[in-house]
Amino acid sequence: MKVKKKFLAALSGGAAVLLAVSACGGDDTGKKQDDWAKGVCDQAQVQLNKINTANTSFGKVDSGGKPQDVKSADSAAFQSISDAYKSLAGIFGKAGAAPGDDGAKFQQNAVSVFNQQSAQYAALKKQVDGLDTSDQAKFAAGLGDVSTSLQQTAANGQKSLDTLRQGDMGKALAQQPGCQGVSGGSTSASPTAS
Repeated sequence: MKVKKKFLAALSGGAAVLLAVSACGGDDTGKKQDDWAKGVCDQAQVQLNKINTANTSFGKVDSGGKPQDVKSADSAAFQSISDAYKSLAGIFGKAGAAPGDDGAKFQQNAVSVFNQQSAQYAALKKQVDGLDTSDQAKFAAGLGDVSTSLQQTAANGQKSLDTLRQGDMGKALAQQPGCQGVSGGSTSASPTAS
C-alpha cells in the first residue's frame, strides 16, 4: 500500500525530530550545565527508546494486512509516542531551571515543547481510532489523511525542537550519551519497513 510507505516515511521524520535535539555536538559549557543535562538525559533515554520502539512498530504490520490490524498497531504506537513526550515534559519539569542566565526559560520551553508534541500525537491517535476499517478504500484514504497530519506534526515539531538545540544548554544536552544513544537506531528503522 503506497499510502502506508509514505506514512512510515513521515513517521520516521517525526520521531527523528526529537532525537535530533541531541544530534549536534558542542563545546564544554560548564560543570553545572553538564550535570543538569546528564540528569535529564539519563532519564530521557528510556522515553527516547519508547519513541524508537513505537516508530519501528509501524513496520511490523504488513502494509497489505487487515485494516483493523494496521489501525490497532498505529493507534498503539501513537499512544506510546504521546505518552513518551508527556513523560519527557515531566522529566524537564522536575529537573528545575537549567543553570545559566536563561535556564528557567529554557526549561519552561522544553516542557511546553514536549507537552505540545504529546498533544499532537494524541490527536493522531484519535484520528487513527476514527478510521473506517470496513472498507479498504475508505481506510486507505483515511490513512492518507493521517499521513498528511503526521507530516504537519513532524514539521511543527521540528520548529519547536529547534529551540532546544540552541545556546549552552542545547550544547550540553548534545554531549550526553543518554540523549545521543537512540538517535542512530531510530532514524534507520522505519524507512526500511514495508
